[in-house]
Amino acid sequence: MTAPVIAIRDLRRRFRDVEALAGVDLQVAGPGVFGFLGVNGAGKTTTLRILAGLIHATGGEVRLFGEPVAIGQAEVRRRIGYLPQDPVFFPWLTGEETLLLVADLFGLPGAIARRRAGEWLERLGLGHAARRRVGGYSGGMLQRLGLAQALINEPELLLLDEPVSALDPVGRVEILTLLGALSSRATVFMSSHILADVERVCGEVAIIDHGRIVVRDRTDALRERFLKPEFELALAGAAAPLIALASGAPWIEQLRVIEQGEFGATLRIAVTDAALGRRELPRLIAHSQVELLRFDAAVPTLEEVFIRIVGSRGAAAEGA
Repeated sequence: MTAPVIAIRDLRRRFRDVEALAGVDLQVAGPGVFGFLGVNGAGKTTTLRILAGLIHATGGEVRLFGEPVAIGQAEVRRRIGYLPQDPVFFPWLTGEETLLLVADLFGLPGAIARRRAGEWLERLGLGHAARRRVGGYSGGMLQRLGLAQALINEPELLLLDEPVSALDPVGRVEILTLLGALSSRATVFMSSHILADVERVCGEVAIIDHGRIVVRDRTDALRERFLKPEFELALAGAAAPLIALASGAPWIEQLRVIEQGEFGATLRIAVTDAALGRRELPRLIAHSQVELLRFDAAVPTLEEVFIRIVGSRGAAAEGA
């Protein structure tokens, strides 16, 4: 039986008086794109750094491809690529020289290193800047270069910490499309606070909170598990008559006014059962005699699931 690409058991890490990881358990089989979510300070970056062999764990066990992770362990390191949240490079090197330096650290022959460096610079939109010094790169260019260096060794496991945070919308789409293409032959383990991007490319996600995994499942299963079916209604005029009738309906879980203006309102209505809502809501609307402009089944998002599970905790500085 093939070992999981990532196997984490009771992982712990303490920074002085702060327990960043308090017993993380997680397995990722791969290939595919796996999302690792949490608020700032939840333990995402600490976990990724331990997986990359950059810092020690205080306790627990981490295995990649069935092998224990240790700092400086070259054999496992050759099979992974790592992109930190804020990649930093020698500013006096060019983009091409940076990739050649990383390729040399992996022991790639010169001809292969030059070919791969050129290919990844072009593919990631940096071909025009290949011979410019990195010190003159923008934040988005540095993030693209960081992804290129993480891919130069053609890794089986790609560890990405906020891989699209510095990119504009067009750049995010390009990188997410690339990650989707890589998912057929590699395991991509990515953290991100842009949940719409995670939802776009990740088949499965895990949510970490206060150093522990609180839930792990497929994205579609999470929506079904944590969110009630909802409908969105746009009304012309006052919504009060409909709200009054809805307050007495036992099959309505929640009613929220998400937009209120001089000429109308938009409501979100959560129901106990989708089929019941489709049947009963039109009757309720007709009885209230409000003017209906739009009636849609609302599509729940991963962001709504995340807020339901974790809540809106105040952001804390992540200690690693």
